[in-house]
Amino acid sequence: MATPQNPPLRPDPGLLNPEQLEKLRNFKIQTRIANEKYLRTHKEVELLLSGFFREMFLKRPDNVLEFAADYFTDPRLPNKIHMQLIKDKK
Repeated sequence: MATPQNPPLRPDPGLLNPEQLEKLRNFKIQTRIANEKYLRTHKEVELLLSGFFREMFLKRPDNVLEFAADYFTDPRLPNKIHMQLIKDKK
């Protein structure tokens, strides 16, 4: 029985060359730094997410998407976050 011949391998057009890999690595680093700076200057983001996770883990809803929609559209949420920001500054 004859074994099938493998066609010659061609360079993968999706592969990055070393220069591109370095640029990508630098881009990722700069993006992480920018994100970290943003989060440090916007404490409300941490309060929004930690509050959501706390409530989700306490209530353990069956429908997480519906729970998230209800949580983030609660008209009292902005005031809750504002009050937490004031409390945290004291």
